[in-house]
Amino acid sequence: MPYIEVSLPVACTPEKIYPILKDMEKYPEFMMDLKSVEVLERNGNTTVSRWVSNVDGRIIKWTELDTFNDEKMHITYQQIEGDLKKFAGEWILTPVDDGTEIKLTVDFEFGIPMIAGLLNPILKKKVRTNSESMLKAIKERIEAGY
Repeated sequence: MPYIEVSLPVACTPEKIYPILKDMEKYPEFMMDLKSVEVLERNGNTTVSRWVSNVDGRIIKWTELDTFNDEKMHITYQQIEGDLKKFAGEWILTPVDDGTEIKLTVDFEFGIPMIAGLLNPILKKKVRTNSESMLKAIKERIEAGY
């Protein structure tokens, strides 16, 4: 199962970044690959959200359970249904000298065991690139004053 971890420092406090990360419905406004994010259910510190993404011309859909720890400003997510066999990870905010390090982890499995050895390196690279693009888009949004 491929695992991706990307991070990016941002000259901003975790308290200003966390609300942007929590507002997942707005991600398609500044993340080009995301077509839509719809919150289907809110219950305490969790949401169930439906995602539609365009990855190299292929539409990938999934529904995930998002869990928010407001005290630690930490988010975990896990696919509960969708096109992938497994899709889970977390958003971690760590204070650093000049601001905050935003870290995104993605643990995924496409569920095609016979060709996983061939496809996983390609898909891992694509997920890494997409994750890095997400972090850059969030950084740009923060620096633009949102």
